[in-house]
Amino acid sequence: MAQSPLKPCSRVGCSNLSRGRYCADHTQDKHSYDRYRGTAAQRGYDGQWRKARLGYLRKHPVCVYCRDAGLVITATVVDHIVPHKGDKELFWDRNNWQALCKSCHDAKTVREDGGFGNH
Repeated sequence: MAQSPLKPCSRVGCSNLSRGRYCADHTQDKHSYDRYRGTAAQRGYDGQWRKARLGYLRKHPVCVYCRDAGLVITATVVDHIVPHKGDKELFWDRNNWQALCKSCHDAKTVREDGGFGNH
């Protein structure tokens, strides 16, 4: 079986190459961050959230960033405009929600956090 190609480590600023997401130097960083961050359910993304998310997306089916750019792209993510960082009141504040497509949500995350999991 062929091995996957080498690619840059996902850690911001690291130029090491790896067959996985992270190089050997940063694999442990990823695991410690995951333990610190907790599971999706522990962060509030449970069955109640999934139900609320679906209802919100039914009412707001178009990505707001794409719409503002004159495009009509289906929204698939309910984004917290201001990151809730564990604040349940802010988490459930529907005025802090916006409908985004995955591409726009990923770009917003990189702009605000420097990438997924990099705080």
